[in-house]
Amino acid sequence: MIKGLAITPPVIGRISIGKVVEKNGKRLPEKDDQLTITSQIQNRDGWVNHPLDEALRKASGSDKLRSIPIRFLFNEPDLNFRAEYNMFDSRSGRPLCVGNGETCKRYTATGMQSLPCPSPDGCELAKGGACKPYGRLNVMIGDAEEMGTFIFRTTGFNSIRTLAARLSYYQAASGNLLACLPLELRLRGKSTTLSHRAAIYYVDITVREGLTIEDAFAQARQLNERRQSGGYEQAALDVVAREGLSNGAFEDSEEERPEIVEEFFTETNMGTGNSSTKKHKEEKVGLREKLNAKVANVEA
Repeated sequence: MIKGLAITPPVIGRISIGKVVEKNGKRLPEKDDQLTITSQIQNRDGWVNHPLDEALRKASGSDKLRSIPIRFLFNEPDLNFRAEYNMFDSRSGRPLCVGNGETCKRYTATGMQSLPCPSPDGCELAKGGACKPYGRLNVMIGDAEEMGTFIFRTTGFNSIRTLAARLSYYQAASGNLLACLPLELRLRGKSTTLSHRAAIYYVDITVREGLTIEDAFAQARQLNERRQSGGYEQAALDVVAREGLSNGAFEDSEEERPEIVEEFFTETNMGTGNSSTKKHKEEKVGLREKLNAKVANVEA
């Protein structure tokens, strides 16, 4: 295995609750009130929809897709859903600092270092909103490919907190049969004072519509028994997946980084301010240079 390269679950498509649109000559992220399943191919209009997107819309009898039947590839929650704090270079898309609230891996003026991570609220380098929670969820849709997954990426606190809780709860309540449960990814809405009472959308996980949780657990036990009789080694799969993910310092590949920054870490979202003078300076000085300068000051 090539060292330094994170081996991630195979991805055959994407799930999103928004898109990137062009406004005033700039490409900016725009939230939506529905789920969209896309392929990994883009054209001038954006990501090309996956055939499953149209099929599920027809099956639901609605133009707006708000739930997707899914299964998980792994029993361990943190293999299906990885979340951490991320600070990206807004130009190159290269991750500069990735942490979990306790420790982080950070590029510094002297190279990569492992350092304490106080979370964005307590980190001097994270001021201005440059560091965000960032999660990646891998799910299987349909039975076309045994181990091909669709990835849902999010920086939304509501989605990250809800997904982490649901995965842990379902794993525990099912007796470690998370990978066998018939579940669905569901879009939910809420409004808060911070959203000025406007609706904000996030994703949740529930048992499939029409099933009780007892029904879902019974189906999971039956599927697990069939898999075991057929020689399927779920525990070994989880071990190999964990080794693969830990093989690299950062998960996202070089070609994915610009797309991730464009959708989630634009300069507008990173809190760079509205001052034209400040913007002009930031065009000349990249985030990595500012980070290195801050590190030098802190270490001094």
